[in-house]
Amino acid sequence: MKMNSSPNFSREKRRPRSARRFLPAIAVAVFSLFVAANALAQSQVNPPPWAYGFSAPNGPLPKAGSESLPKDDTPKQLPGSKFTFTLKQIWDPFSPADWYPEDHPVMPEIVAHGRKPSVHACGFCHYPNGKGRSENTCIAGLPPAYFAQTIADFKSGARKTADSRRLNANFMNTFAEGMTDEDVKAAAQYFGSMKCTPWIKVIETATVPKTGNIGHMFIALEGAGTEPIGDRIVELPEHTELTTQVRDDHSGFIAYAPVGSIKKGEQLVMHGGAGKTTQCTLCHGAALQGLGPVPPLAGRSPSYITRQLFDMQQGFRNGLWTDLMKPVVEKLTPDDMLAISAYLASRTQ
Repeated sequence: MKMNSSPNFSREKRRPRSARRFLPAIAVAVFSLFVAANALAQSQVNPPPWAYGFSAPNGPLPKAGSESLPKDDTPKQLPGSKFTFTLKQIWDPFSPADWYPEDHPVMPEIVAHGRKPSVHACGFCHYPNGKGRSENTCIAGLPPAYFAQTIADFKSGARKTADSRRLNANFMNTFAEGMTDEDVKAAAQYFGSMKCTPWIKVIETATVPKTGNIGHMFIALEGAGTEPIGDRIVELPEHTELTTQVRDDHSGFIAYAPVGSIKKGEQLVMHGGAGKTTQCTLCHGAALQGLGPVPPLAGRSPSYITRQLFDMQQGFRNGLWTDLMKPVVEKLTPDDMLAISAYLASRTQ
């Protein structure tokens, strides 16, 4: 009888039967919530760092391009150009060097000089010919309606980046806010009047040069050797100094891709990968050169394409036409995005 006087035993005896039946149900519910939360955390995919210009998912920002320039005021000249510019002129965000003005129509003010104090010249990041670099993209040949909608999405905040370290994507939100309707129309018509001619060479390989970063762009490290490519595309300037110092917009890029990625990408792009996605040709045209306001994809930067696929899938890129893409990208894995991007970049025409 004295055992019944134990405090623990007494509390158990006093607990109603309904409570004793309810406790296991609470435990099951809590456990189920834990499992669901854990599954959700595991389902969240980190942005593929290579597409956003980083070597790892976490880490410091790389140095900006201008921070890596030599201290040199000597006028520079390029073969095929009759002009000379100093590095200060070349890197002026409100009046960047135009080495080959014969390549393009007369630039409107927003493209040549931007809008001070907050809008850099479009030609600074994307070059006067619109071909751009791996840290942004080629905007030559974009349909004017698509170009204008893109700026509107940046302005409204509907278009953002999955990797918050990517400063130039954030800059676009600021630039868009400072552009007038006339600026947008002029830039859209200017870049839309030109074609994005072949600019990127895709090479499948098992090993790549070891790389460093300038801004959000990878560069090959001289004398550092090679390393396995792994599950990434490594997009590098064809001639490092011509791109990173004098901004030669005749000097293109090489995109190294894993062996077999182009063929895998072709299946996804042209046939939908057995129901995994929708073939890109339905909306972007049989030659992937765009249809109406739908942009061209052939020959575009694989880093850029992967960024956009991932941003749309994960809800960082929204806007008027993005809802049409969400079912298309819903089931894609990072490896699928890599393959699609490799194939599209390899389609120069």
